[in-house]
Amino acid sequence: MSDRIPFRVIEIDPAASHKSKSQSTGGIHTRSFSGFYRNLRIVFAGALFVLFFGTAWLQWNGRQAVLWDLADSKFHIFGATFWPQDFILLSALLIICAFGLFAITVFAGRVWCGYSCPQSTWTWLFMWCEKVTEGDRNQRIKLAAAPWGVEKIARRSLKHTLWLAIGLVTGLTFVGYFTPIRPLAAELFSFELGGVALFWILFFTAATYLNAGWLREAVCMHMCPYARFQSVMFDKDTLAVAYDPSRGEARGPRKKGSDPRNQGLGDCIDCTLCVQVCPTGIDIRDGLQMACIGCAACIDACDGVMDKMGYARGLIGYKSEHSLQGGKTHWLRPRLLGYAAALTVMIGALVLALQLRPMVSMDVIKDRGLFRENALGQIENIYLLKIINKTQEPQHYRLRLVDAEGFELHGRTEFTLAAGEMSELPVSVAMLAERPSSSSQSLTFEIQDSDQPGVRSTANSRFVAPMNR
Repeated sequence: MSDRIPFRVIEIDPAASHKSKSQSTGGIHTRSFSGFYRNLRIVFAGALFVLFFGTAWLQWNGRQAVLWDLADSKFHIFGATFWPQDFILLSALLIICAFGLFAITVFAGRVWCGYSCPQSTWTWLFMWCEKVTEGDRNQRIKLAAAPWGVEKIARRSLKHTLWLAIGLVTGLTFVGYFTPIRPLAAELFSFELGGVALFWILFFTAATYLNAGWLREAVCMHMCPYARFQSVMFDKDTLAVAYDPSRGEARGPRKKGSDPRNQGLGDCIDCTLCVQVCPTGIDIRDGLQMACIGCAACIDACDGVMDKMGYARGLIGYKSEHSLQGGKTHWLRPRLLGYAAALTVMIGALVLALQLRPMVSMDVIKDRGLFRENALGQIENIYLLKIINKTQEPQHYRLRLVDAEGFELHGRTEFTLAAGEMSELPVSVAMLAERPSSSSQSLTFEIQDSDQPGVRSTANSRFVAPMNR
């Protein structure tokens, strides 16, 4: 597959293209910048950090508010507890997220990558650590080219220490969603943690350190499948970060206040700031490329230059192919409306499924033995019922057979389960008739909340009896 997504053919003199100095030194050293889209990205990144790092520490009714309890096979999210039987709801949620991503891509390209993707967000954080420890772009380039000395070792050591610290906190937090984070953190920092939890904390620490610190744009360009299939979701009305060649060409320097048209120039002064701020090191003036993550850093940099030159903003901006050709962008179009309709239906179905989710669950397992004869001479089958109280309060239940004329249930039929408790209940069913009408008959077990009759669950099984009795 080509590394460039066809978007618009732009004829540019190859001699006029610029390779950034950071690329020529064997790495991408981004320049500091400011602007509207940078501030917007900081807001999204801050929300992501608060959500990820903060939620793990919240408590709810004496337990961790959000916890995937692998040992007991249940998932707590605030006041709700989900069991393996509810994982179909998780699948539905993932499908909704996928369709949401498709809809966003059709509308505005890779805005997810530029503003909310954890890989991009952590990479920007690691780049900030570089700036704090090694200085701005030109200082980092000089430091990279300088021979090893005390200052270089000190700056690099401090940078990698910050990277590892962020990676450790990230790894601890991620594992903390599967193992209660408060005792986990206490054991980790008291050097008492061992075994599986320690392995996974170190694993995600290393993954964060490598992905955000060393691999960076390589993850977006070569490891993430989204960059590969995004082009099939683009159309001529999709908004994407793009350069307007009809306004910018021909490029060239000029004095501030001069009329570029009198010199045969466009609005692009060829400062290459759009290249210097790009986290993936591309030149957006070469057209839309697979490596572009839609972060709009080049828009902020270019708008700043346009302000200084007294030109109108928007030489680089979120544009559709239609707008670049002088046409009108169609905001409401069949594909986008289709995604919106599908999302509305799926979200509505998920909300309805959550509301109708039975708060008591029952599975019936028939004993391996086919049948037996009890003390009264009746044919009996043995069953093991696995019952789960999915509520956050103790509940009292009644068990019975539904539409089971000629059968009698033996065993405990009334019992109480604590909040979130799963219990195994052995019972037997006796056939009252002397001769069965069939060697295998259907049985339906029903469990019902004594205080809330509407809360119930049913499960089917078979009753086996000999025909030649």
